[in-house]
Amino acid sequence: MNERLSRRKLLNIGIFGFGTIAGTVVGIPIISYLLSPLLNPAKNAWRDVGAIDDFKVGDTVEVTLEEPSPLPWAGATAQTSAWLRRTGDRDFTAFAVNCTHLGCPVNWLQEAELFLCPCHGGIYDANGDVAGGPPPRALWQHQTRVVNGRVQVLTRGLQVA
Repeated sequence: MNERLSRRKLLNIGIFGFGTIAGTVVGIPIISYLLSPLLNPAKNAWRDVGAIDDFKVGDTVEVTLEEPSPLPWAGATAQTSAWLRRTGDRDFTAFAVNCTHLGCPVNWLQEAELFLCPCHGGIYDANGDVAGGPPPRALWQHQTRVVNGRVQVLTRGLQVA
């Protein structure tokens, strides 16, 4: 029962112990990063995008708004955008700027009244419905409201198909 610890066995224990510690030190932040959206999801927030008179009925314009949960060091990446269309005196429709295929930003062509995804050829009509290409569904829409003469858009995290 009184065995002597050989040099090889001691080195194996040391290497195994060091590997376990190193794996734990590296693994905990990675697992925390991967699980953080599930444990602490982004809160939806209303963002002001301008005065109601800044938008003409029938026009679709790109508006800039802040992400729902920007990080203090995010800088310009904390900004996102949406396509906002004024459909009536106090009625607005806001489309997410991301294609439902792979999340690429879509462009609005006023003359053709189409949203186009330049990456993979996705095409959406003026209502955000798929008109061609690989997108699996229509553009996501944000809720809108008018408060004290200001247009607000409800933000949410990036949606995936």
